[in-house]
Amino acid sequence: MQEKKGHILWIDDEIELLRSHILFLEQKGYEVSVATNGDDAVEFLRERGKDIDLILLDEIMPGKGGLQTLIEIKEIFPGIPVVMVTKNEEESLMEEAIGYKISDYLTKPVNPSQILMVCKKFIEAKKIASEKLTMEYLHGFRAISNALMTELDYQDWIEIYLRLIKWDIELDEHPEVGLRESLFELKRQCNVEFGKYIERNYPDWIESEDRPILSVDIVERYIIPEIEDGKNVIFFVVDCMRLDQWIMLEKELHDFYIVERDYYYSILPTATPYSRNAIFSGLFPIEIEKRFPELWEGNNDEERSRNKYEREFLEDQLNRRRVKLKSKIRYFKIIDPDFGVGVEQNIATYAQGQLTAIVVNFVDMLAHSRSDSTVIRELSFDESAYREVTRAWFVHSSFYRMLKTISRLKNVVVFVTTDHGSIRALRGAKVLADREAATNLRYKYGRNLNCDEKEAIFIEKPETYKLPKRGVAINYIIAKEDYYFVYPTDYHHYLNLYKDTFQHGGVSLEEMIVPIVKLVPKN
Repeated sequence: MQEKKGHILWIDDEIELLRSHILFLEQKGYEVSVATNGDDAVEFLRERGKDIDLILLDEIMPGKGGLQTLIEIKEIFPGIPVVMVTKNEEESLMEEAIGYKISDYLTKPVNPSQILMVCKKFIEAKKIASEKLTMEYLHGFRAISNALMTELDYQDWIEIYLRLIKWDIELDEHPEVGLRESLFELKRQCNVEFGKYIERNYPDWIESEDRPILSVDIVERYIIPEIEDGKNVIFFVVDCMRLDQWIMLEKELHDFYIVERDYYYSILPTATPYSRNAIFSGLFPIEIEKRFPELWEGNNDEERSRNKYEREFLEDQLNRRRVKLKSKIRYFKIIDPDFGVGVEQNIATYAQGQLTAIVVNFVDMLAHSRSDSTVIRELSFDESAYREVTRAWFVHSSFYRMLKTISRLKNVVVFVTTDHGSIRALRGAKVLADREAATNLRYKYGRNLNCDEKEAIFIEKPETYKLPKRGVAINYIIAKEDYYFVYPTDYHHYLNLYKDTFQHGGVSLEEMIVPIVKLVPKN
């Protein structure tokens, strides 16, 4: 016996003329019930509406017309898709039907393939998409697993990460396929190999021009050419934004902008005092230490102490590169919503200047708040929820409203990037260090550091990674994969305290491969 694919209610006063279509659908595995007027259809739905997957509705019927029937159907069962099937081709009727949330519109006479397509679209689409996703994933899983056994370059890793993100976001829409655990293990396997790849290649990257785009290259490669071309540039840096989070936000911008997305690698450690300073200065941390020695004094890498000079760094970089601006750089750091609204209200004025740089701190604050608040952790309990919380913030933020305002302006180009991403830290790595060592969870510097080499990169000489020397005999360790550092003292307490929090500073696809996006207003 053929499995029923779904239950259709067809409402038409000339239903006998549609018997061939009904028979065709039944042969394809659908159950079809009929009604010849609106009153009978509504009564049928009151009794059996929970069994109906799709309604086909005639517009012209004696007594209660199609639109009135549609209104009553939507009041009873707003979730059932309704397709209007009618001889009337008037545009006004189509618009009215759309206003009443019609799902689709077919004009008589209809052929069997049209009806079948509509049924598949509204009844089987999710199942078909799930099956396709499963097949694509199984094929892709094998392809990536095989690729991990070959010699990959930095562009290959970007492509692999993009595929992982694509599947991750698609699984948000198709949880029924049950591939989350397999994808999690694949991502973990990729990060194991990615950590080895970075450890082998990063020291050579920072000494070579034949390398991926790094944090230090962003202003020279993307911002300066637009200024020299006569454009006014607004440069947004969203702290701690992952690539998958940006892809969710990007969907909200296609009505206003032509979106050109590129990718770059954050420098190490993937933490704000290093990577964001590198963006604004165009210098590696050791070069910043030589030029601005006071910046790296002490052992506190808290953002407010290490990122005080971003405007000065940007001005210094433009001067070094002999870029002359006709107007002064404007720089803002949005930490609280009220200040963001103030910047928003004046963004059209700021856009008249040649360069405006705006740091948006919400995503980083969200990551930190998740560690401290059970409510925030519940709202963003995994990567999928974390993306959705970020999207919900974005569409109600001053940042989004600024982007909409800018999209209406002339001679303005927008760049959006981030300094680094974050990873969901799930495994503790026991670390030994002296009392003066840094307290960061994904990277540390100090004397006598010791950790399992499988869990972290040990950097004996900071200059090999172009990191600040900070004095004599200072070493660094940078966590790989999803490890986070825990001292032996009160080990289990801190292991549980920081487990399943979003952290940054280490080596992972999620932290290192990040977007740099050009937004060109469609006006």
